[in-house]
Order: sequence, then structure tokens, then C-alpha cells
Amino acid sequence: MASPASSAPGGVAVVGSGLIGRSWAMLFASAGFKVKLYDIEPRQVTHALDSIRKEMKSLEQSGSLKGSLGAEGQLSLISGCSDIREAVEGALHVQECVPENLELKKQLFAQLDGIVGDQVVLSSSSSCLLPSRLFSGLVHVKQCLVVHPVNPPYYVPLVELVPHPETAPATVDRTYALMRKIGQSPVKLTKEVDGFALNRLQYAVISEAWRLVEEGVVSPGDLDLVMSDGLGMRYAFIGPLETMHLNAEGMLSYCDRYSEGMKHVLKTFGPIPEFSGAAAEKVHQAMCVKVPDDPEHLAARREWRDRCLMRLARLKSQLQPQ
Repeated sequence: MASPASSAPGGVAVVGSGLIGRSWAMLFASAGFKVKLYDIEPRQVTHALDSIRKEMKSLEQSGSLKGSLGAEGQLSLISGCSDIREAVEGALHVQECVPENLELKKQLFAQLDGIVGDQVVLSSSSSCLLPSRLFSGLVHVKQCLVVHPVNPPYYVPLVELVPHPETAPATVDRTYALMRKIGQSPVKLTKEVDGFALNRLQYAVISEAWRLVEEGVVSPGDLDLVMSDGLGMRYAFIGPLETMHLNAEGMLSYCDRYSEGMKHVLKTFGPIPEFSGAAAEKVHQAMCVKVPDDPEHLAARREWRDRCLMRLARLKSQLQPQ
């Protein structure tokens, strides 16, 4: 086994310099951590650092930069490299952000397993790959878990912590504390499940939304309004369970009043949609009327979305219950 990496404090390695990797690097730097951003392609690293600089400067100008340090101070904490051993040297946390490909991720974690020591947390940003598939057979499996952010992580704080069956509880606790330190909102899953928590909820909503449009019950535009101007308004502050609790005289009262009606409606749900064919074309056309699918329009709409998320995050922080 390779000798343990240096245990210099404050070291984080971000492996993969795409959108998620860049966002993670910015989050860790905002909390004062030294970050090494790794990619196998040096040009990718250079491009990523340039993108981070532009985004941080823009955030600073708009008053939306996270952390107590200014943009230059945070940028000084982020360095790039294309040597994996150099990237993890001194790191106590490794955040993997390579493309969502099981074999690619397994190869990477096998490589990391032979480099790191016994104190380094190895985490994956995977949105759907189960820890038991990612980390099986690793020497340092007790130090491994999925740390799944929500895109874009810099603007949406939720992080799902999903352990491997052999992950040490201390690994989860330590990662939970780290996520809180960098301003994220971690949730602990006690065991792995396909889709984790967020995507299971998201896919349930998408599935029924698709059926309602496919069956001609509602137009794609109006369907999105049901969420953005309806459910999403309150779900931005409280979840479905607290919504139930508040919409009656407590949870037991809600269940007593509405359980039969809920079960009746749920039994009418259809099979899983195919997400293809005429329905896909109908939804696609409706979305393109609102946001054309060329890169320029999509990028502009994403930028608008991110600005909205920043303002919502500010409002939520101001309205936190005492």
C-alpha cells in the first residue's frame, strides 16, 4: 500500500473540472479551504480556473459571493493540477466529479485507493450510482461515501450523504460537519436506495407531470405553472411532510381527513411513461417556445435561474425561524 498522503490541514482535492467540480471548488474555497482542482487534461484545468475566476468576480460585483474572503482571496486558495498524486497530497477530503460512468468512476476510486492514507474521505458526486457498486473491494471502503449535490451546487445547498454498507459512521459524521462548514445543507441517508432521496421524489413528480401532458389534461406550460406558482412556492420553504402537518391540525388530523382521497387518486396513476415519441416532441416544442434549445438561449436561461436561486437563498436565510 502506498504511504499515506500528507495530513496538512484544510486540504481538499476536487477530481474533475467540469461544472460540478468547479462549483465544489468554489464552495470549499469560500470556507477557507485550500483546493486542488484535478483533471487529466491540463487544458481543461486552465479553462476551469478561468471560468471560476470570471464567476467569482461576477458574484463579488453583484454582492453574491459566499464566504468572508473576497474573490482574490478565495481564488488564491484554488490551484489546478493534472497529476492525481499531487492533487490528493495533503487532502483530507476528496470530491470526485468525473462523468456519470460506473467503470470510469470505479477505475478512479481504485487508483485513489492505492494513493490515500487512512484519514482521507473519498466521496463521489454521483447522482444515481449506488455506493455498493462504486466502492466494493476497496481497501479504504470505510472512508467512502456518495456526496451528491444538487445542480448547480453553489446556488442550491442540499447535499445527500449516502454510505456504502461498510462506510464507517465517523466518515458520515465528519463529512456532514464539513458540508455544514461550507454552507451546504447535508441530509443523511441511512442506507443506499436507487435514485437516493432527491431523484426518487423528482422522478415521481416528472412521471406524473408527463402523464398529465401526454393524456391532454394540461398543457406543458400550465403544468410547469402548477409547480412554479403552486407547489414550488411553499416547497421552497417547507417540505411535503410539514405541509401535511400544517394543512390540518397536525399530521394525524391530516391523515384522518385526507388519506382516503389520496389513496383514491394514487390508484389512478398510470404506468411509467416512455419519455419518447409524440409526447416528447410535444413537450420539446412547448419548451422551445419558451426557451429555444440553442446554446446561447439555454445558457442565458440558466444564468437567470441561478440569479433567481441566489435571491431565493438570501430570502430564505432572512426568514429562518428563530
